[in-house]
Amino acid sequence: MLEVQSIRRHYDEFDLEVSFTVEDGEILTLLGASGSGKTTSLRIVAGFEHAESGRILVDGTDIQGVAAQNRNIGYVFQDYTLFPHLNVAENIAYGLRARHTPSHTRTQRVAELLELVGLDAFAQRAVQTLSGGEQQRVAVARALACDPRALLLDEPFSAIDTERREELRRQLIKLQRRLGIPMIFVTHSRNEALQISDRIIVLQNGTVVDSGTPEQLYERPRCIYSARFIGRANILKGEDIGESRGTFYLIRPEHLRVQDADAPSGGLVFDARSCESAYYGSEREHLVETAIGSLSLLSPGRRRLPERFRVELPREYLVEIDE
Repeated sequence: MLEVQSIRRHYDEFDLEVSFTVEDGEILTLLGASGSGKTTSLRIVAGFEHAESGRILVDGTDIQGVAAQNRNIGYVFQDYTLFPHLNVAENIAYGLRARHTPSHTRTQRVAELLELVGLDAFAQRAVQTLSGGEQQRVAVARALACDPRALLLDEPFSAIDTERREELRRQLIKLQRRLGIPMIFVTHSRNEALQISDRIIVLQNGTVVDSGTPEQLYERPRCIYSARFIGRANILKGEDIGESRGTFYLIRPEHLRVQDADAPSGGLVFDARSCESAYYGSEREHLVETAIGSLSLLSPGRRRLPERFRVELPREYLVEIDE
């Protein structure tokens, strides 16, 4: 288990203060906009940067004062930082060689890792000849070579095309299930976070503003920032829907219902006018104008809305959230 307890770091115009725990076999994602503190948190855990206070515990042992090379934590950089003068096998074996691991042990360990990441036939390949996805897998294998107690990944899919990312995400989840170690994954992509995570922490300006499983964060986020960052969101003022002034409510676009313009009005039903739409294949997002403001509404991809209709906001899907 990896525990980060009240880690603090001050910069000129930025203060970081975070706490979180990652269990064995768990993928925890740090999600947030650029500059929210994701990578800084990761680098502090790895030992590349130092916190001014707080503790980092691995299986109950505080490693806060331990040098990065002695923390036994694997790190996959955003740009992979593979050594261009070394082939695939030599890149993977680099950490083992630095630790003076015997040659036969290095060879065996590299073979195991090549099989683990599905690159058995690539041992002698030059890294410059590999695709982005293949380089990413070499970087993961190199990070795992010394049998780390935890694995940290800093936006490892950012330089890879969308189609390839899907496959790599599946491979990473499968790999984690085999390894069973704590894993921290950094991204600013909500889709990646929802698909890969066991739990997600949402960071804003160096502070944890929300946390939970992907389902919890999507269905019942804690605040407006988290609601909007984790998915499409309609944020409503309480007074506009018959609730207390100063309160706010979330309803996701897929939960809005379309009614005919001459249908009987009841509950939270408002006259609506379709303004624009965007087609995404299996679904279409509509921007509609109502008496309570603009709302986002999802429908099946082929469906087009009439110019005027009524939109219903089912109360069972309204979630009260903090500002």
